[in-house]
Amino acid sequence: MSGHSKWSTIKRKKAVTDQKRGQVFTRLAREVTIAARSGGGDPEVNFTLRLAIERAKSANMPNDNIDRAIKRGTGESKDGVTLEQITYEGYAPHGVALIIEVVTDNRNRAVSDIRHVLIKSGGSLGEGGSVAWQFTRNTYFSFPAADLDEDTIFELAVEGGADDVTFDDQVIEIHGPVDSYKEISDRLRAAGIQTDDAELRLVPNQEVELNPEDTLQVMKVIEALEDLDDVQNLFSNLQISDEALAKLEPA
Repeated sequence: MSGHSKWSTIKRKKAVTDQKRGQVFTRLAREVTIAARSGGGDPEVNFTLRLAIERAKSANMPNDNIDRAIKRGTGESKDGVTLEQITYEGYAPHGVALIIEVVTDNRNRAVSDIRHVLIKSGGSLGEGGSVAWQFTRNTYFSFPAADLDEDTIFELAVEGGADDVTFDDQVIEIHGPVDSYKEISDRLRAAGIQTDDAELRLVPNQEVELNPEDTLQVMKVIEALEDLDDVQNLFSNLQISDEALAKLEPA
């Protein structure tokens, strides 16, 4: 399992409090609302909405919350809140590139909060396009490896258009081009496999490797950004080593 995935697992375990769970549900609801607003409320037709719903269900978000978010996006439910999507680019300390995806009802607040965290840590916001060229958007799935046959999963993934499948004792990860997402998702669903993560994520073309102490410093900056209410997703080109994770996990 990659360092980023191990870190995601650690953060997921840490986010079990009611406060953290509520924050996760709020972000997922916003994602569903934005998707429904842009492409309609039918997930069979609106691929982006289907992806958002799958992510919400993977986080055990109640169906009622998902339905309310869809109705808010389609206009069936009006709460007076207008959400917009914005992508910011910048750098954490040690030149680590960041792409920060935001869903907010207050653009000024969102950029002010992000800038404050970055400047305080020695990072900075960049211009549009200053960082994006360092990333490629790809399909990504991960799910528990227990009791699953590796050959069967590999065949399923490759037939669905995957570029790579990785296995370890705990987790199976599938990577592929963006246009393979629906086919792989359909095949996993037909096989009765419940994913922990299913998304289109930005993958760095080349990772930055730092010593464990500097890696931890950047990881703490990333966590501070992810804790901001308006931040939906964050991607970096930081390489997260097992040594750095070993220092973080006991905390």
